[in-house]
Amino acid sequence: MNDDLAALAARIDHTNELLLRMLAEVAKTPSTHAIFVDAGYLYAAAGRLVAGTEDRRSFDLDTEGLIEALIDRARTIFADSRLLRVYWYDGARRRIHTAEQQSIAELPDVKVRLGNLNAHNQQKGVDSLIRTDLESLARHRAISDAALLGGDEDLVSAVEAAQGYGARVHLWGIEAPEGRNQAEPLLWEVDSQRTLDLDFFKPYVSRRTAVAYEAPAARPTREDVRFVGAQIAAKWLAARGRESLVELLPGHPYLPGSVDQDLLVEAEGLLQYSLRGQADLRRALRDGFWEHLQSQY
Repeated sequence: MNDDLAALAARIDHTNELLLRMLAEVAKTPSTHAIFVDAGYLYAAAGRLVAGTEDRRSFDLDTEGLIEALIDRARTIFADSRLLRVYWYDGARRRIHTAEQQSIAELPDVKVRLGNLNAHNQQKGVDSLIRTDLESLARHRAISDAALLGGDEDLVSAVEAAQGYGARVHLWGIEAPEGRNQAEPLLWEVDSQRTLDLDFFKPYVSRRTAVAYEAPAARPTREDVRFVGAQIAAKWLAARGRESLVELLPGHPYLPGSVDQDLLVEAEGLLQYSLRGQADLRRALRDGFWEHLQSQY
């Protein structure tokens, strides 16, 4: 009898030891988040908020700067988590990338997923793509949190699918000038809600205006832009000091949204050339900025 009790106790101790090891491994596994952007909602809501129109042809959207700002905001909210990637969902005729969509796809940590665009310029199949990705990532424990920028009621099933596998879904919305631009059933299902306001989007949305034709400035080389990035970094460091540098370095290769936007604006002024939509030149600018800062650390 005593031998049986001793054997049972030994098995219980062994089981407890295995559980403790498993919990320790789980504790060491970093949390991971991903950002899911419904571009149709983004263009319509941000265009209406900043430019007063939902027509994409009437305004310019600095998608690269905006994506950096979204990553920066997520880093603040999910402080103890790492970014998996940004998923960008949009429509295109026959699912063939436009020039803008291709430039977005070339950005680091961004995955572009395309649905169809019908004859009325309406997206088809985007919601099902979002659901597929959310469900798959949650099922494989690839993410613990999902930031979803969208507003369509059809996204409810995507939220439920991800939550069914233990992921938390956080709905991000865009401030509406009047009423709401997100479906109530979607608001009810998510784990948390946040609204990005006018000040967040102002740096990235600009209304197009008819201007007299001017010959475009010559496109600078990557080395020209890299050099300008280093110049701005030297000025930035002189103004803010090494303490600000130490705070900035852990975020490499990303810059906080405000720093990135200031870098872009100042570089365009020095170069007399617009870097909007120029993904390769924007990367060269950041490379030059970072290389100078790292050489001073």
